[in-house]
Amino acid sequence: MTDSDVFAALFGHSSDVCASAPGRVNLIGDHTDYNGGYVLPTALPQRTRVQLRRRADRTVRAASAQRPGVVGYELGSERKTGGWLDYVQGITAVLAGEGRALAGFELHVDSDVPVGSGLSSSAALEVALLRGLRKLFSLAFDDDVLAALAHRAETEFVGAPVGIMDQLVCSRGDEGSALFIDTRSLVVESIALPQDLGLVVIDSGVAHDHSTGNYRTRRAECEQAAGLLGVAQLRDVEPDDPRIDGLPEPLARRTRHVVHENQRVLAAVRALTAGELPALGRLFDESHRSMRDDFEVSLPAIDLLVALARRHPEVLGARLTGGGFGGAVVILTWQAHTAAVALDVVAAYSGILPREPMVILPWLHAQQNQPMNLES
Repeated sequence: MTDSDVFAALFGHSSDVCASAPGRVNLIGDHTDYNGGYVLPTALPQRTRVQLRRRADRTVRAASAQRPGVVGYELGSERKTGGWLDYVQGITAVLAGEGRALAGFELHVDSDVPVGSGLSSSAALEVALLRGLRKLFSLAFDDDVLAALAHRAETEFVGAPVGIMDQLVCSRGDEGSALFIDTRSLVVESIALPQDLGLVVIDSGVAHDHSTGNYRTRRAECEQAAGLLGVAQLRDVEPDDPRIDGLPEPLARRTRHVVHENQRVLAAVRALTAGELPALGRLFDESHRSMRDDFEVSLPAIDLLVALARRHPEVLGARLTGGGFGGAVVILTWQAHTAAVALDVVAAYSGILPREPMVILPWLHAQQNQPMNLES
């Protein structure tokens, strides 16, 4: 059944509008966005798709292809429940707070973006929904404002203390380029990806959740370090600042990661622009070591994936991507070798750990509209 058929079966009539948004993989620059720094993400081919129909009342009825049943609420009565509907409620609550007039609507969501993989499944949903609501209710805001609204929904309503990178790239990104984003000024520059560049993204099978636990701790540690250094954000600290070593642990290591990761992003932009893929690979490796040792957001399963990738003769670099504590790795290789690298690394990983890894890139089963799960 098509998405349109599913919508009609659920709600008894066809949808009025449809919209979509991609997931993303961050090439380099993790935990820098909420510190006012630099990031370098690119969009994925996997997308979240929404279909909507306007209602005559103020009721929202929503269904997801990935969750059973139809759920709902009344506009103006949004309450956090801990489920996927919180992202929908967050969007309508933020729009209401901005004075944007909405009526009730029916919503169906379907997504190829894996949840809990560090690939912006939540931002893809938020951006796709805002695109659909913008069309359905003739709302006037551009893609940058859309990203800011999506970010507010996730931070203020859902309660995930994330930076704005995910929403910006889901709103403005495309598969053929990376977005160099200054998260303080919100200046965005599109950097073309070299044709011979190959990316492999593998979900480790270990899910994470930004709205709870260690992610919040890392952000609080960064804020504490900035306060001790007398700066607004760690973006303002230079890599050679001697005061970094004088910070108490683990704040010194947290600061070291952020300030050097910002420098790695700038170097990665130069490497991409010059087509120097081996140099970019070395930056990937340095970034992973920093995420593992200084920021301590990696896990043994992630480190294993990275180590197995680095043993492959065609791999130039590999790193944890996203917020950490699970999720996915991004591997740099040559375009001609992406499928072989993906298959070899996943086979080796599955032979060691009882996990269910999934190849996100290359999208080898794109014709079936599904990422490739080698355990299925």
